Amino acid sequence: MAPLSGADERPRTLLLLRHAKADRPVGLPDPDRPLTDRGHADAAAAGAWLVHQGYVPDLVVCSPARRTRQTWHGVAVALSGAGSPTVHYERPIYEGSADDLLDVLRAVPPEHRTVLLIGHNPSISQLSALLDAGGGEVDSDGLRTCGIAVHAVENDWAALDTAKLTAAHTPRADAS
Repeated sequence: MAPLSGADERPRTLLLLRHAKADRPVGLPDPDRPLTDRGHADAAAAGAWLVHQGYVPDLVVCSPARRTRQTWHGVAVALSGAGSPTVHYERPIYEGSADDLLDVLRAVPPEHRTVLLIGHNPSISQLSALLDAGGGEVDSDGLRTCGIAVHAVENDWAALDTAKLTAAHTPRADAS
């Protein structure tokens, strides 16, 4: 069936980003854990890598945990001037499984072409593996802190069940 006239034919891209390196202060509840200095620097490096590769999200779905919000802030600073995506903070990304993350993505409106999901292990790495079963793994231990998995999405978000892993990168601020 031919697409409707005027239908957006640009490919969809899913960017999965594990939060950057976080501190573990004694007595601080897990959702309130902040990034370390290295985590802040790596988040900025992640944003720079995304821009350099041409991956500019038009929608960000992010866990409401402090470390993921701070990771997004570092990425956003690097993206400034490249676009200003809509940002949604979704609780299921913090406490959910890979299937819960998939449900969040399936609710994305079809007009969004590039979606950045910022979350936590193990669910974000499990989601990457679930989407590209039989494809390459991002790492045998899953995404490292600030690790990025890029997936090509062939269907509308509502029908998302598979997405080929096309790139993986772990940005480090001190890497040359």
